[in-house]
Amino acid sequence: MTELDYIAWIRQQTCLGDHVLLGPGDDCAALTWPSGQPVLITTDMLLEGSCFRLAEAGPYRVGRKAMAVNLSDVAAMAGRPIAAVVSVGLPRGLEATAAQQLYRGLRDLADAFSTALVGGDTNSWTGGLVISVTLLGEPTGRGPVTRRGAEPGDWLFVTGPLGGSIAGRHLDFTPRIFEAQRLHQLVHLKAMIDLSDGLAADLRHLCAESGCGARLLAGQIPLTAAAQTATDGQTPLDHALGDGEDFELLFAVSPADGAMLLAQQPLRPLGCELSHVGVCLPQGLELQHPEGQLVPLPETGYVHRW
Repeated sequence: MTELDYIAWIRQQTCLGDHVLLGPGDDCAALTWPSGQPVLITTDMLLEGSCFRLAEAGPYRVGRKAMAVNLSDVAAMAGRPIAAVVSVGLPRGLEATAAQQLYRGLRDLADAFSTALVGGDTNSWTGGLVISVTLLGEPTGRGPVTRRGAEPGDWLFVTGPLGGSIAGRHLDFTPRIFEAQRLHQLVHLKAMIDLSDGLAADLRHLCAESGCGARLLAGQIPLTAAAQTATDGQTPLDHALGDGEDFELLFAVSPADGAMLLAQQPLRPLGCELSHVGVCLPQGLELQHPEGQLVPLPETGYVHRW
């Protein structure tokens, strides 16, 4: 399959949303956007050998993950995804069916969240598969939720269990778009971030932007089955704090809103159980063990190095 064959095939599969005036096939896509309204923009690039192993994951799951990580960024701001452009560097010799499955993985998850695929770029080279997605969205409710609003005394929550994502969850997770929008309707989300680098690292990011500290409650951090059954010498808590790519949401709310969320668990109909995992402090980052011992929060989590 040549590049032009692949583009023609993609155009035949593409359905366009209400915001799309012009989709794939021209030099640019064209979208309608309300005048004066903010646009949410995010992009992520996935590299074979670093973010996935194509032979193990398969092209469908890789495409799905590439879309999912971008949707998770929009979820972290309680936004609504609108449209995406995708660029791929395909390994020379990749079978046509594999390239089509890559698109199917992207497309199926995009469709699940009413996101139009409006264009991008295709290329081939002698290296592994590279896929980059750029996603456009719009704010909902009170506007974009940033990392900057947490204050001392706020409660910290996560939207699901953590750790052990390498066992497969990093490829198959469903971004918390609907859960974030529902929370945005119910409470004042003071700060929020998606957990891509690990709970300890991403909490650091949130606190740095908010200018506060935090205490995590080790006994209240929910753990995946993969974290609890890992046999690599690390504890389940180690995995929850540092593995990364959980793609749950970590958010801060007032104690009153937090108590209401715990009492009502309003996200259970969406299959999401909220857990109160900590509290914001004036400064410092610490971990409280169930027996009461306080220790500095480990400096763990994923870091890109070059």
